[in-house]
Amino acid sequence: MKGDRVEIVVDAGSGTTRTYEVEATRAGRRVDIAQTRGTVEVSEVTRGGTAVRTARFLAGRVIALVEHPAADEPVAEEITPALRSA
Repeated sequence: MKGDRVEIVVDAGSGTTRTYEVEATRAGRRVDIAQTRGTVEVSEVTRGGTAVRTARFLAGRVIALVEHPAADEPVAEEITPALRSA
């Protein structure tokens, strides 16, 4: 769903961390997380299942995965006024 996002916190070495975000940028897209053979893969996926954008990280370096679901009700900024003909 548009607005869904996942935050990934990764150990960058020497005591520092880096934070990455993958977000569903269009309506009908979602964010999928897959953990396979030592890697964590976060992808923005279309309705048909095609990955649009993918981020891969070594599982040993990932500190946290935080999922932020989209709000159920649109925020005022997201509401588009409908055009009416008089």
